Amino acid sequence: EEGAAAPHSPPRFKPRSRPPEDGDEARPRLKKWKGVRWKRLRFLVTIQKGGVKRDGDKEIAEFIDKLGTTLRPEKVPRDLRKCCFCHEEGDGATDGPARLLNLDLDLWVHLNCALWSTEVYETQGGALINVEVALHRGLLTKCSLCQKTGATNSCNRIRCPSVYHFACAIRAKCMFFKDKTMLCPLHKLKGPCEQELSSFTVFRRVYIERDEVKQIASIIQRGERLHMFR
Repeated sequence: EEGAAAPHSPPRFKPRSRPPEDGDEARPRLKKWKGVRWKRLRFLVTIQKGGVKRDGDKEIAEFIDKLGTTLRPEKVPRDLRKCCFCHEEGDGATDGPARLLNLDLDLWVHLNCALWSTEVYETQGGALINVEVALHRGLLTKCSLCQKTGATNSCNRIRCPSVYHFACAIRAKCMFFKDKTMLCPLHKLKGPCEQELSSFTVFRRVYIERDEVKQIASIIQRGERLHMFR
């Protein structure tokens, strides 16, 4: 009939689970998909007693050689600069001859080799004066220890003929003082002295006073060659 309401469908109810019987409680539930679709995760932690043995340098080197694919750093290029006083190549030890300073075109000198020369003195600004004068004398003077030319460190005892390279004076165990004087092993003091210098390290700014105009003119006169200067 027109205007009559449509009949409602009966509600659906979820059937109640059947309470387990006495025999079902004792029977374990079967895990059908265990080991096929899922597995139980287990963590096993093993602690080794006595620590881990570390490979030594020899074992590591042998292993690297076997691989044959390692990258090795390039060797540091040899420093061919040579001190015109002591004739040693490259920068010296910090507590020794120290770094090389540029004296002239292709001419280098260790800081302490120049600083401890008898004729040389240092200004408040760090300039070394009379280094060339000391060099000219050193070209004709042999070291009392190694018998090579370039010795400019003289013993300050009157009428003592001993002259050394700076590094040779250290090896000969000469005594250095804070006022930039030196005594040879024959004339040095027997006991300790408060004015004795124990370290030769120089971190302050030090340079050699030179005529730069004269140096540039020397470059032009020598022609097109590879020169080193600073």
